[in-house]
Amino acid sequence: MPAARATTTAAAVCLLALLAGCDSSPAPVPSPSVALPSPTAAAVRSAASSPPAASSPPAASSLPAVDKEVVVTVVKRKVSPPTSRVEVAKGSLVRITVTSDVADELHVHGYDRTLPLPAGAPASLDLRADRTGLFEVETHASHLVLFQLVVR
Repeated sequence: MPAARATTTAAAVCLLALLAGCDSSPAPVPSPSVALPSPTAAAVRSAASSPPAASSPPAASSLPAVDKEVVVTVVKRKVSPPTSRVEVAKGSLVRITVTSDVADELHVHGYDRTLPLPAGAPASLDLRADRTGLFEVETHASHLVLFQLVVR
């Protein structure tokens, strides 16, 4: 049994050496580092092909709800419908659509909003009526008053 005694003695010496190296203060604990696994090619393909959790609505329904739409046509310097006042409540969303037979520019006074008007094609401008008052909507090149916007 001398071999067993030698093994026991060696184990005791190792244990004492380990205990002797320890002091009463706790050993510093290394701060944990988080290593996130990188996605596999299959996971990337799967994520790319799967639909998003919340599907987005079609583009047409993503347009904001319009409170008032004003459609004006200009042909041979004649405004149709004839120039008048359009009344809206403060905070309303107003869509102004103009079709002009000549290239021009739409301007909403007081809001300093402009819109290029191509010849023969409709162009639209959405405007949040967030200021009260009377505002002229006109064309710049031809100097035609299309209507007056009254915001109350």
